[in-house]
Amino acid sequence: MKLFCLVFSLYFTCVTAGKYSRELNEQTSSSDGQSVEFRVAKLNQVWEKAKRMVLSPVRQSELHSDLKIQEKDELQWKKLKVEGLDENGEKEAQLRRNFNVILAKYGMDGKRDTRPLESNHLKDHDTKESDIFEDPRLDKLWNKAKSSGKFSDEELMSLKREFQHHKDKTHEYNILMDTVSRAEEVHKNVISPLEGDAKEHVLHQKHKDLKLKMRDLNQGFERLRKLSHEGFAEDSEFQEPRVIDLWEAAKRANLTEDELDSLKEELHHFETKVEKHSHYKEQLELSHQKLQHVEALGDKEHIKRNQEKYNSLAEKTREMGYKMKKHLQDLSNKISRDGLEHNEL
Repeated sequence: MKLFCLVFSLYFTCVTAGKYSRELNEQTSSSDGQSVEFRVAKLNQVWEKAKRMVLSPVRQSELHSDLKIQEKDELQWKKLKVEGLDENGEKEAQLRRNFNVILAKYGMDGKRDTRPLESNHLKDHDTKESDIFEDPRLDKLWNKAKSSGKFSDEELMSLKREFQHHKDKTHEYNILMDTVSRAEEVHKNVISPLEGDAKEHVLHQKHKDLKLKMRDLNQGFERLRKLSHEGFAEDSEFQEPRVIDLWEAAKRANLTEDELDSLKEELHHFETKVEKHSHYKEQLELSHQKLQHVEALGDKEHIKRNQEKYNSLAEKTREMGYKMKKHLQDLSNKISRDGLEHNEL
């Protein structure tokens, strides 16, 4: 009987402790009973902090989409861990790195970021035209292309999007390099040889990721250089920079002709989704500007109507952003099924 009581007591303790741990990390409501945005506690903390920061509506929407992707990956990893499928902790380390990258990307890592990145392209006119991309090589290439007379106004807009995309990728690479450098500093202080071996493996993977991203940046710049000199080909398959990146990667991958044709069709669908999301982001920014104007006038009924429209548009933009980034992640994984990791940002 005593043995039975002891076994029952241990079982009850394990169940309640597991339940407590799960509830601590997976939230459905806050301490005051309000529903929460994310099921993972630390992601809610980031989101609540972001709402108190001065982020543009578009930037806040982008952050929400990134956090939703992180939430999906974290919940999937928890299932893998229960099944014992992440014994060396590689997936866990990657998740931690992705989370740190998000914090750095949106200036929430407690470190002043000297690499400005503003997703709101409506504000491009605020920047000096001569150094719009904050990279001498890009600026020189852009100014030369702009004054060459080879591009129509529409083509110049497309080219500018490609240059901005390259600038964003460079920013992401710098963030990742910074997180790897910090991880190496921590690694130097490891005492346990076993723990040291595990971290050595993770660092090796991070350096591999950095090398791949640098190769991608070099190929991207070479493509921009060629594009600036030769102009757009009449038979260009795609217009959106992220879709072009995927298509170029697909052509370099070990895919059959049938797989490439199938992927090309899917990329066309994805490009439509990206264009639609870009349109919604522009409308969100315009809606925010209108709301600010109405608030300055002080008409409460007018404010209420515009606030409702803005809130609805913000929610729709966040939802579309998540679906678009999820689709991007799936396509990247499909193309790099030979073992390369998906894009992190």
